[in-house]
Amino acid sequence: MANVIVVGSQWGDEGKGKIVDWLSERADVVVRFQGGHNAGHTLVVGGVTYKLSLLPSGVVRSGKISIIGNGVVIDPWALIEEIARLGELGLEITPETLKIADNAALILPLHGKIDRAREVARGATAIGTTGRGIGPAYEDKVGRRAVRLCDLADREALGQRVDALLLHHNALLRGLGEPEFDRAETIGELEAVAPKVLPFADRVWHRLDEAHRAGRRILFEGAQGAMLDIDHGTYPFVTSSNTVAGQAAAGAGVAVGALDYVLGITKAYTTRVGSGPFPSELEDEVGQRLGERGHEFGTVTGRRRRCGWFDAVMVRQAIKVGGIDGIALTKLDVLDGLAELKVCVGYRIDGETFDHLPALGALQAAAQPVYETLEGWQDSTRGARSWADLPATAVKYIRRIEELIGAPVALLSTSPEREDTILVRDPFAG
Repeated sequence: MANVIVVGSQWGDEGKGKIVDWLSERADVVVRFQGGHNAGHTLVVGGVTYKLSLLPSGVVRSGKISIIGNGVVIDPWALIEEIARLGELGLEITPETLKIADNAALILPLHGKIDRAREVARGATAIGTTGRGIGPAYEDKVGRRAVRLCDLADREALGQRVDALLLHHNALLRGLGEPEFDRAETIGELEAVAPKVLPFADRVWHRLDEAHRAGRRILFEGAQGAMLDIDHGTYPFVTSSNTVAGQAAAGAGVAVGALDYVLGITKAYTTRVGSGPFPSELEDEVGQRLGERGHEFGTVTGRRRRCGWFDAVMVRQAIKVGGIDGIALTKLDVLDGLAELKVCVGYRIDGETFDHLPALGALQAAAQPVYETLEGWQDSTRGARSWADLPATAVKYIRRIEELIGAPVALLSTSPEREDTILVRDPFAG
């Protein structure tokens, strides 16, 4: 059976939670391979709602191994808090069911402070980060001064890491007029949390190799979306990690050959949180309607999402860059009742037509959508579980999207309920 990588094909918030939950029930191992606790999934299992921000979705199901890979940056205090919160809902998470890469980099309190202080200093040019320290933690990882999970077991190494961190960050805090961090206090906080998180540390690369060789189904769970990728997204309004499927190998420590099927979660319209270009954005009553009907608020931040028409150019680009084999089309029911629908099929920039989103920020900001208009439908698609339950015009809309993005629909979601899913092709079948 195939191993499946789930990624977002837009700007995140595509409804990955339900699809990942649907797939995780059939997986043996579920792996997070990038991001931090700035992204989240909402899962509804047995009538109970679970909001996850750092933990893999496999934790809500018994008999699964959940893994946080080395590509994730981990706030140990947020992790312990999330485990405790799920414990109140009846989920016991132990070192037997959750494994964390011992070489994963940690997010410290100073990272969040630096993150927020820099956003304030940027003023009108703020990126729109969540302020949780994810970006600064990744910078320290690349700068070779990060505290990793394994360092918590070595007092001497921990002191050296903290010295390197404070040398760099206290200088920046002084420049921003902010109080500096104290060495003893920082080390004390880390030593206090160490016994709570070290039992979860493991050789994740080895455990995944064993699972792959044993023929176990592995689900690689991405966060955010392709257009927030640090390299391929709308830079600088992006996240601090690679969000495309190729990161699953590096971020989990598995061979590229172990990655079999890439499923791109794709919303039937487009949303975005925070700043940055958004060519198909709607700032009218239609955009407001999409936001209200789609309950477009972030799982982790609660921030309102900007809404717009489906952008086929952007999704097609994400499919090519990310090697997406098929998409899971979500929230089709939000479009019910609209007389007509528009799909962005190109951009006009300074009088020239583009069939892709250029890398230069000024061109992205100037992009105007070129629309194709399609007939809407008045019948409800909510809860549909077969193609026969869908209005003919809804099927026509789906087929046109497939043509424009160059990838088939493998799954179709027609409501937040996990059973309201039309399976076209089983990703685990390869």
